[in-house]
Amino acid sequence: MSEPGRTVRDATFDVLRRHGLTTIFANPGSTEIAFLTDLPDDIDFVLALHEGSVVGIATGWATAMDRPALVNLHTTAGLGNAVGALATARVNRVPLVVIVGQQDRRHLALQPFLAGELEGLAGRYPVWVTTPARPQDVPGAVARAWHEARDGRGPALVIVPSDDWSAPAADTPPGAPAVLYRASAVDPAAVDALTDLVGRAESPALVVGADADDAETWSALVELAERLRCPVWQEPFAARAGFPQDHPQFSGHLPAARARLRQVLAGHDVVLVVGAPVFRQYPFEPGPLVEDGTVVALVTDDAEDAHHSPVDLAVVASPAPVCRRLAARLPERTEAPVPVADRVAPPSPPGAGEPLRAAHVMAALAQRIPAETVVVEETPSTRPDLHRLVPARRPLGFLSAAMGGLGFAMPAAIGVRMARPDQPVIAVVGDGSSLYGIQSLWSAAHYGCGVLFVVLANGRYAIMDRLAEQHGKGGGKPPWPAFTEVSVHGLALALGCPAERVDSYPALVERLDAVVPTLGDRREPLVIEVTVEPERTFPP
Repeated sequence: MSEPGRTVRDATFDVLRRHGLTTIFANPGSTEIAFLTDLPDDIDFVLALHEGSVVGIATGWATAMDRPALVNLHTTAGLGNAVGALATARVNRVPLVVIVGQQDRRHLALQPFLAGELEGLAGRYPVWVTTPARPQDVPGAVARAWHEARDGRGPALVIVPSDDWSAPAADTPPGAPAVLYRASAVDPAAVDALTDLVGRAESPALVVGADADDAETWSALVELAERLRCPVWQEPFAARAGFPQDHPQFSGHLPAARARLRQVLAGHDVVLVVGAPVFRQYPFEPGPLVEDGTVVALVTDDAEDAHHSPVDLAVVASPAPVCRRLAARLPERTEAPVPVADRVAPPSPPGAGEPLRAAHVMAALAQRIPAETVVVEETPSTRPDLHRLVPARRPLGFLSAAMGGLGFAMPAAIGVRMARPDQPVIAVVGDGSSLYGIQSLWSAAHYGCGVLFVVLANGRYAIMDRLAEQHGKGGGKPPWPAFTEVSVHGLALALGCPAERVDSYPALVERLDAVVPTLGDRREPLVIEVTVEPERTFPP
């Protein structure tokens, strides 16, 4: 029997505690008042000023914590504002439990103000969506959402009418397991098939992806790569690093265009992809992904990636134990030379009168940041410079948006720092990108998140300018104007976030020398807006 006076809200808080969902990321609305008012002392609330930032902060937090985060959104307007960020969370494979407010159940039939058609609003990006049939089913639905988000690796939505929270709790148990164990054993037949395929290769190559970004998988992949004496490539448009990028055998990021992809992988008879789809690309080019005679195999714990990847052999399993067993089974290729990747030398500092470029900023960062730094990236026109000059040297050393939509880096960096308050976190963001998540700076300042935001300011959407020039006849003319009058550091200051602007290389290195050593202990964010010359070439 339930306790007298015990409500659905009380029962739901017990579910949240059981699953570690004791921090609510939200931008509140009236349909959530009954849920959020007078929170218990052990439930924390994190406010962001736009729903995209709410989901972005939660996404960074869940990524760093490696478990689901709890998001609360306000009916149609809140869910609608958050759809892009929810899509990014899904493509980044980040689990979120999302409680969406709905109008009072007792007059939904009359389509009242603030009611919404919520179940299809986010499309197919949620891994699970439900509106409980009765108030008493809410706690069980939230418990199931935790399992659905974790196993489906994406947002799981529970739509809760506002009056449900005060309804009496049910006597029946919630419709979800209290504890769920997942089998992690590796199928010996799968290892046999991979061993036979890779063992016969004359010139193998490894391609790693975001789903290999953990210490155990990095260790297993290093062992496998060194045993095979083969080059290791990072997948295109990677959200995370799947291999230590300062390792001698790390060869860089695969190109996203098919002709260049074929060229890079030519000569390899077997390409083993670990923790990545095969292959994410943009823009479209005709032709096959690899040359005739190249066999592609995939090891991934994401069944969806396995289902849509055109490979010769796919194994759905946790990558770390598969790669470790594979390395133990394969003979060492002692006759093969160990590949040593060509490293791009950092650019020399600009001379007097020379413009400051993004590559100068990246090189200055790379010379100063410690290996444990988390670098969160959203600078589309200069991402290749960051990849070449700022290698990820530890798991979670690099984080980006696999979806490609803007507005991720600023809030995600805040969420990472909230989850790891003693780890250095730097967001490297274009000024155009920053405007999609600028409201999140208020949260960084209010909650004392010591993130360093380095904003590369060229006053335009530079990558769009280059795309237009590439597409048009004789150099296309973009119809959109520059926005050089926008002051990102001024906007940051207006949101209560410390900020400054630097216009020269000496000023930049002076500020970095002062700030970077403080990042582990820093409890105050800082925006450094750096004036840079727009790039004139399309990123490779």
